[in-house]
Amino acid sequence: MFSGSHVALITPMLKDGQVDYPSLKRLLDYQLENGTDGLIIMGTTGEAATIPFAEQIDVLQYVLVHVQGRIQIIAGNGSNSTAEAVEKTKVLSALPIDGFLTVTPYYNKPTQQGMLAHFKAVAGATEKPVLLYNVPGRTGVDLLPATVAELSKVPNITGIKEATGSLTRLKELQALVGADFALLSGDDASACDFLLQGGHGVISVTTNIAPKAMAQMIKAARAGNTAAAQALDKTLQPLHRDLFIESNPIPSKWALLRLGLISSDFARLPLTQLEPIHQSVIEQALHAANLNL
Repeated sequence: MFSGSHVALITPMLKDGQVDYPSLKRLLDYQLENGTDGLIIMGTTGEAATIPFAEQIDVLQYVLVHVQGRIQIIAGNGSNSTAEAVEKTKVLSALPIDGFLTVTPYYNKPTQQGMLAHFKAVAGATEKPVLLYNVPGRTGVDLLPATVAELSKVPNITGIKEATGSLTRLKELQALVGADFALLSGDDASACDFLLQGGHGVISVTTNIAPKAMAQMIKAARAGNTAAAQALDKTLQPLHRDLFIESNPIPSKWALLRLGLISSDFARLPLTQLEPIHQSVIEQALHAANLNL
């Protein structure tokens, strides 16, 4: 079962838009050194929507060379086309990854039955574990608990990244799925409470910036140490909030540049760089998290 602290890793870019592999290595080492349990490569935060599939494979292969066997590696394989998601899944299954994160089909707003068929088709294209990813704020569609319960019966659909931010949703899922079905928060602001109420882990944007504090918070919360978890989370709340002051991952890239972990904060168009008016806000959040600037 996937559990603990997972990072939705950004993809660092050079100023010409190419992937910055030396910076990527620094980011991988930063996560390994600070207690992160798993990497999500080429998810939404990794800019998969604007990176061609062949280039996504190159990035995954680079990550595997540097960290395989030391940390879980989960690949984003989502698409709003079922045929495309299935084809991506088949190709990526040849790589020694640990599983997939499959986002709900975006923009075309399928019904619950459509999503049921979509995820079954994706899971049927691989023997590797598949995590569902529900993020209505970005996709325009909500994967409801009853549909998740039906999908949990598929042997290799093993969990969900639930990014509604609703603790009521967590309770609904807990009542419908088995204890071995991984319930992972995809909403950093509510992740501490999610874990204290029985969630198994987090797939986080904040972990890009503050992996040590996130890993410690998650460990404390899973152990039922409420006071320690909440104290750590209090220092992280400004990051949880302000890393979304502009579209993800724009603020995260600026923060990582400020920390000296990447060489530029460039992203693939149509994403741009952080507006100067917001830089002081991120700076304050970094100070609140006690990060060395």
